[in-house]
Amino acid sequence: MSKAVASETPLRTTFRIRLNGDTVSIATVGQAYRFLTEYSKIEWMEFRSLYGDALALLERAADDAMLTVQATDAVRALFVSSKLL
Repeated sequence: MSKAVASETPLRTTFRIRLNGDTVSIATVGQAYRFLTEYSKIEWMEFRSLYGDALALLERAADDAMLTVQATDAVRALFVSSKLL
């Protein structure tokens, strides 16, 4: 299991996403990583490159908190492209 799943490293912003009528808040590396990996990869296929970049940067940010800015930007890009934000 990836170290990123349990990471409590805060992202640079809190994402609030409306999903199935509920609001989901994503504030940490671990929450973002779990959100991206809990759904089928097929759902992210259209955004494969952004999805891969976001996961890779979240994994790196779990090891090095200095990378949270890049990880936050990658997650934001994925969410904007997929129209979740």
